[in-house]
Amino acid sequence: MRNSNMDTLDGVRPEEKILILDFGSQYTQLLARRLRELEVFSEIVPFSISKERISQIAPKGIILSGGPAGVLDKNAPKTSVDLFSLGIPVLGICYGMQLLVHEHGGQVRPSKNREYGEAEVRSLEPSAIFDGVSGLFRAWMSHGDSVESLGNGFRVIAETQDCPMAAIADEKKKIYGLQFHPEVAHTSQGEKILDNFVRAICGIKSRWTISYVLKEAVSRIQAQVGKASVVCAVSGGVDSAVAAVLIGKAVGPRLHAFFVDTGLLRLGDRERVEAILGQSLGLNVKTVDASKLFLRRLKGVSDPEKKRKIIGKTFIDVFEKEAQKIKSAVFLAQGTLYPDVIESLPVSGPSSVIKSHHNVGGLPKKMRLKLIEPLRFLFKDEARRLGAELQISDEILLAHPFPGPGLAVRIIGEVTEERLKILRAADSIFIDELKKAGYYSQVWQALSVLLPVKTVGVMGDSRSYQNAVVLRSVTSVDGMTAEWARLPENLLRRVSDRITREVQGINRVVYDITSKPPATIEWE
Repeated sequence: MRNSNMDTLDGVRPEEKILILDFGSQYTQLLARRLRELEVFSEIVPFSISKERISQIAPKGIILSGGPAGVLDKNAPKTSVDLFSLGIPVLGICYGMQLLVHEHGGQVRPSKNREYGEAEVRSLEPSAIFDGVSGLFRAWMSHGDSVESLGNGFRVIAETQDCPMAAIADEKKKIYGLQFHPEVAHTSQGEKILDNFVRAICGIKSRWTISYVLKEAVSRIQAQVGKASVVCAVSGGVDSAVAAVLIGKAVGPRLHAFFVDTGLLRLGDRERVEAILGQSLGLNVKTVDASKLFLRRLKGVSDPEKKRKIIGKTFIDVFEKEAQKIKSAVFLAQGTLYPDVIESLPVSGPSSVIKSHHNVGGLPKKMRLKLIEPLRFLFKDEARRLGAELQISDEILLAHPFPGPGLAVRIIGEVTEERLKILRAADSIFIDELKKAGYYSQVWQALSVLLPVKTVGVMGDSRSYQNAVVLRSVTSVDGMTAEWARLPENLLRRVSDRITREVQGINRVVYDITSKPPATIEWE
């Protein structure tokens, strides 16, 4: 059966919500995060969404994101919807503001000087969107075009030294444009501006809280599942644990949790998962050892996308085989998160797929089981807060993320038993030293990557020619962006010394100092 809820939020939306039309901005996901922090539900949709679809969703307001294109470009992304005729508030940000002007009687021209970075915004006239905002504030600019003239009822309500039309408004129609980015932390009063739009202008009264999410999710799962049984994949990580406990709360003993030993796990993972999920959470977990199957299917495969798709298909094969043993099993539950969806699917018109996650892009188009993904539109920190609401212990909730494909995407190139053995040992030392030094809880994710190259070294009095391993540690809130962690030099030295001394097959250790973007957190 084809999964029917891969690209929709139907049944998950609260009554009041904001739609974000994505034109490809690097800040689009950050914008959604900011609205969630204001306890307002927001959904990112392609800019090409139809008027009929908007009517079905019935948002309280629409925000047009920024984007890398210019409205004067030949293939500039444009919505086919007449935003002025919708009768709901609209806010255009950066490219979104220029599009509002360009499509409704105004003119946009290339700027003489690109305005990028912090700027001082001065409000010129009172406006609902600036209510309670000081007359002079810092804001983040990033644009190469500027509005030259307005049309269709707009008036200028703010300026900067280099941008005479930094904010515009049509108060009667409740349509606004901001040339700056209120969602970026550099905009000093951006949160207040966004709050004015969603609360005062759009009239959203409800609060999208985690307690609301829990109550609504349980009710939705019960309605979706009915009297059927659910097969749940658990890995011991935050996502699958929260999904399993949530579904268990909704359907009770009709939840059948399986832990699949893929052969791609870290050192001690199987034992840890069996102990934590069985003892701490009281889940009835059955372990399925499919390690030989996974490694056989991955033999000779080096391409990361092929790895993910092979692993995704194998997961489904294993689960469907186990589900056949369970009477009335109809659903397969997964702990898919919103960043997985965003990075795996082109949810915006100009955006491209970053990578396929095993439980998103790696799934086959046809499956016997129906998917149920209760966390699909939550960010990582929201999933953790939901887990706390479900009284899941910090031992699970504060654990670092571990990808579904496991060490297969931390081994660059072909996955073999020997390479897995080397990486497991190195990674175990890294995590052990982080915990000893008190840094494990201070970083968002730490991992080791085995490179497909060997380097010359000296061990004892002999020349060595062995593997190189990369250590990666980042700080983040939700995984959408991340900074490389500034770990102490003496800590890194201890890790390097132990790995090169204790792990046979490694003679070089390097540290990844790349942030996201431009890199992803995982290497594949």
